[in-house]
Amino acid sequence: MSARASAIVSPTLAELELAWAGLPLAALAPALVARAHARLLELWPLLERWVEINSFTSNFAGCDQVADELLRALALPGLDGRRVPGRAAADHLVWKSAAWGTRPGVLLVGHHDTVFPPGTFESFSCDAHKLYGPGVLDMKGGLALLRTAAAALADCGLLAELPVAVVSVSDEETGSADGRRVLAELTGDAAVGLVFEAGRVNDAIVTRRKGTGKLVVSARGRAAHAGNDLSAGRNAIWALARFIDGAQRLTAPDGRVTVNVGLVTGGTSANTVPAQARCEIDLRATTAADAEHLVAALQRLAAELTEQTEVQLTLEGGMRRQPLEPSDAQGRLASRYGAYAKAVGLSDAQAALMGGGSDANTLAEHGVPAIDGLGPRGQAFHTPQEHAEIASFAPRLGALLAFLLTWEAAQR
Repeated sequence: MSARASAIVSPTLAELELAWAGLPLAALAPALVARAHARLLELWPLLERWVEINSFTSNFAGCDQVADELLRALALPGLDGRRVPGRAAADHLVWKSAAWGTRPGVLLVGHHDTVFPPGTFESFSCDAHKLYGPGVLDMKGGLALLRTAAAALADCGLLAELPVAVVSVSDEETGSADGRRVLAELTGDAAVGLVFEAGRVNDAIVTRRKGTGKLVVSARGRAAHAGNDLSAGRNAIWALARFIDGAQRLTAPDGRVTVNVGLVTGGTSANTVPAQARCEIDLRATTAADAEHLVAALQRLAAELTEQTEVQLTLEGGMRRQPLEPSDAQGRLASRYGAYAKAVGLSDAQAALMGGGSDANTLAEHGVPAIDGLGPRGQAFHTPQEHAEIASFAPRLGALLAFLLTWEAAQR
């Protein structure tokens, strides 16, 4: 498992032509398959270089170094790229074709940050079937697919004519707190969004994701000596513990809504009534209505306990990403992409509800139908065993090219 990208065996042009025979590529753009094959050969060393740059979300220098690499790789005819300076985040990236904004277009979405702090998991390797490394799956592998498709289209003089934009945010792994403004600016010209997060094991298209949120709950009581003046105190830890118990009980048995208190701090010493306590809570909800009801229930609980205990409970935060919920427009989008996916041997099925959010949630919140999980197939993302299957890149590339190349015709 120590081989480098140069050891990867790509499909031959003849194999690619055969695998993509069910797609309309050759009929619509005779040179496109050959150019895609040539650009696919570039994918592996590019991905190796990107993966070996640590881009943990809070490692701004590393994220910006990957951004430099991406800007170079996507410096293509017909595509204009720019940096968007981050606000308490590394820089984000946006590329627009010459036709973007002239008519409703396709927004292709990725991110260049990872979850691995410097020094933890930073190497690239491969064997005959898999690539290993931080981001090969989530989601530098998806960015490599986007670049390969864009380069092949540019080679054929087609990219400038398509209303396409590409965005890569630098803070997706922590909820795109800053990146969401960059996404929002593009949604006005987007008819649909394709998000290139990790492909699922069965290649199913992701159409549903829970909304995600975070609450920080602070309890402010009154300190007192636990032996000499206990009754004068107002125990912040006790009040917070009661809040935690009530919050956890809001988790629905069917999992539609979940509450997880993951971090608790408080107090100064065992013989002092604690005046301060704090906890951090992860929130998940399946629908926007569920999310609204959950936050309201937590606010009511805090108010009730503040009155009962004389400890001030303050809530900060809320839902950061609204749920990605099915819609008729999204269903049509999934069916259209799914037809091309099926034609190259992938699945056209829709995945079960995902517990985690992504930038697809943000697009949907702004009214843009979005599908997700369109990156390479693999497993173990967010772990040192993260890997992507080499054989999944070419089919994903073919499905994306067919979708983009037929976009205009499908709108008529």
